[in-house]
Amino acid sequence: MRDAAPTTIYLRDYEPFGYVVDEVKLTFDLHPTATRVTSRIAFRPNPDAKDRRFFLHGEELKLIRARIDGTEVSPDVTDEGLTCPAPDAPFVWEAEVEISPQTNTALEGLYMSNGMYSTQCEAEGFRKITYYPDRPDVMSVFTVEIKGDLPVLLSNGNPVTREDGRAVWHDPWPKPAYLFALVAGELVAHSDSFTTISGKDVALNLWVRPGDEHKCAFGMEALKKSMKWDEDVYGREYDLDVFNIVAVDDFNMGAMENKGLNIFNSSAVLASPETSTDDNFERIEAIIAHEYFHNWTGNRITCRDWFQLCLKEGLTVFRDAQFTSDVRSEPVKRIRDVIDLRARQFPEDNGPLSHPVRPESFQEINNFYTATVYEKGAEVIGMLKRLVGDQAYAEALDLYFARHDGEACTIEDWLKVFEDVTDRDLSQFKRWYSQAGTPRVTVSEDWADGTYTLSFKQTLKPSATTPAPQPQVIPIAVGLLGPNGDEVLETQLLELTEAEQSFSFDGLAAKPVPSVLRGFSAPVILERQTDNAERAFLLAHDTDPTNRWEAGRALARDTLTKMATEGAAPDADYLDGVRAVLRDDTLDPAYRALMLSQPGQSDLAGSLAEAGITPDPMAIWTASETLKQALAQHVQDALPRLYAQMQVDAPYAPDAEQSGKRALGNAVLSLLSCLDGGEEAAKQYANADNMTLQLAALSCLLSEGKGEAELAAFYEQWQDDRLVIDKWFGLQVMKASPEKAVGVAETLTRHPDFNWKNPNRFRATIGALAMNHAGFHASGGAGYMLLADWLIQLDPVNPQTTARMCSAFQTWTRYDEDRQALIRAQLTRIAETPKLSRDTTEMVTRILSAKP
Repeated sequence: MRDAAPTTIYLRDYEPFGYVVDEVKLTFDLHPTATRVTSRIAFRPNPDAKDRRFFLHGEELKLIRARIDGTEVSPDVTDEGLTCPAPDAPFVWEAEVEISPQTNTALEGLYMSNGMYSTQCEAEGFRKITYYPDRPDVMSVFTVEIKGDLPVLLSNGNPVTREDGRAVWHDPWPKPAYLFALVAGELVAHSDSFTTISGKDVALNLWVRPGDEHKCAFGMEALKKSMKWDEDVYGREYDLDVFNIVAVDDFNMGAMENKGLNIFNSSAVLASPETSTDDNFERIEAIIAHEYFHNWTGNRITCRDWFQLCLKEGLTVFRDAQFTSDVRSEPVKRIRDVIDLRARQFPEDNGPLSHPVRPESFQEINNFYTATVYEKGAEVIGMLKRLVGDQAYAEALDLYFARHDGEACTIEDWLKVFEDVTDRDLSQFKRWYSQAGTPRVTVSEDWADGTYTLSFKQTLKPSATTPAPQPQVIPIAVGLLGPNGDEVLETQLLELTEAEQSFSFDGLAAKPVPSVLRGFSAPVILERQTDNAERAFLLAHDTDPTNRWEAGRALARDTLTKMATEGAAPDADYLDGVRAVLRDDTLDPAYRALMLSQPGQSDLAGSLAEAGITPDPMAIWTASETLKQALAQHVQDALPRLYAQMQVDAPYAPDAEQSGKRALGNAVLSLLSCLDGGEEAAKQYANADNMTLQLAALSCLLSEGKGEAELAAFYEQWQDDRLVIDKWFGLQVMKASPEKAVGVAETLTRHPDFNWKNPNRFRATIGALAMNHAGFHASGGAGYMLLADWLIQLDPVNPQTTARMCSAFQTWTRYDEDRQALIRAQLTRIAETPKLSRDTTEMVTRILSAKP
């Protein structure tokens, strides 16, 4: 275990490594508890480095021997690595170490999962494999020899030698150690090929455990679609002879973009209509695209240091969002991204875990794989593209790839290509990378003599990382609607650069209704005095899909707020507006399904807290349930027809058209269940021929307090499929009533299939409790105690998963004093746990630092 006493690392202290690595040769003699790793590394002094200290990272390694130019040496070895005198000239370092993959429960470095060897080296896992300068700016060509009695032996790059018990792989492209990968096991391949734009044939393989072959076809098609899209849109061609993907059951993340050998959490790649929902298919498609796109934005051009993590992740998230928008529905994708940003990133931005998109310091880099780095990082890329335009964006990306191929870069390098292409000064825009928090944009209006003026004021709350925030460049897309609903001003992009700024529109015949922040053109909180009549008008007439949805969302949020805090009745404007959208058959079914959804209960709690109102989780839950029932009754005449209309007669396909119909059909079924007590849901469950329909029906039954027989039948049917049983665990906790949620979760932790060491199963059970807002925050604090109990138990085994799950407590200061005291007690209990990992120590300390 690492020392829990944290050391803070600062961006300002960056220095290049003292040596350049020209070549790396690794040999693995695999053994579950005694794998021998032999390294032969060619070093030479780095002329750009000031510090020539020869220090190699290494953790949990047993050093057998070390040599420099063939001569035995005796390094000074600590828990963090080794130091050794080195020549001031090129030399070859050789070392042999022993590691134990089978006992590596942290799933970092080389570990075993169900008899299969696998690796996860990002961010700092390679140092658990052998001694090496484990930092992203040290790039080298790798040759890897693997010896073992397993039939499949894989590593990065192209195969050189494959024979019984031995394989050699060579990766010709220099890469940092975090992109190293090795897999060995009894695997079978779903194989295909792809011909690149230049005519090169690439062998494609999706490697899985025997029995999972039937879940590979969709992932393979998604890979080929991604390769073609990256050629067509970004001009990026694949650069190796083979591309391998491996599905692993025990994996802390979704997937990893290792050069030529992507390793995936099995939940992020395996799919079949019988076992996967439409959302699973779309997620898999997006993750495969994301990891493939990293081949250029992350691998060929990587990060100089981990402070630049958003350089690869923000850009690649933006690229995978573009991909999904192109192959599915752009409005639906944009709205889902906004929902996710508000649910995950906004609370992070405005709480104790707040940090800039590019942090200035960290203690444990694993804790900065956050929504701020990924999702907000992608939003920053989107804003930049809006500001410079599509053509300039394309030219800048071409220059970026040409100028920096094979380099480890910074945000400054990234912005410089845009400045060079556009002659635009981006120094103010750069504040998006350095200032923490979500900007608030307040809007006021004035109408006089045919001139309409919008005045904006931007503010950013000071924080520990941004004590004196400065105005940022905020692109605000605006359209204007006339009193009859016609658009009198098509979308214009305004650039808010001052703390306060006004924009006027002349020659209007009547006072317009503004549609502000179209397409959610910037990740800000928009504040404007309006009323439900105007929101209903925008819901009926706005031509921007995102803002039309936003109007409905604002109506729902307003009525839920009044219901939860004042005991008000559901707002008639909201009910009428949703009914009109529901009946509009010209709208995309997936879009209408989103219009039927309510704001999340945690999201609503955040809105109340921002307004200075202490949220009551039980009151919010009651309001949400009451509004759902009222909506069902208000639109009941349209439900049977629409439900029948959304049934798909064709063979199952996870495409946008069919998925949209099933999404709307299941949303309608949820409302129907409020009226018929689940009768139609029981029929759908009995007749379902795919997981999307089956799971939705079961969800509706559980929401109505029914479905015990179906729940038992579901387990009986799918007990041998680990990914489906994850759904079974999670659904029960998510759909449990507030007073039962903790008991349901606790009972499930005693189920024979509950494997708390598997990240997927742990998240499906304990993570689901944290997502059941009213259940987790039920009075008495049983939810807090249960989560803390399991985090304390998991931390010595898997610090990364533990630390990430701590974020369930990050919003603790928004609640009442009793809940604050209960949460603080559990956070303190975790913090005082002996030998707590560095990962979890940092997270808990930061969360506890929040001031109520």
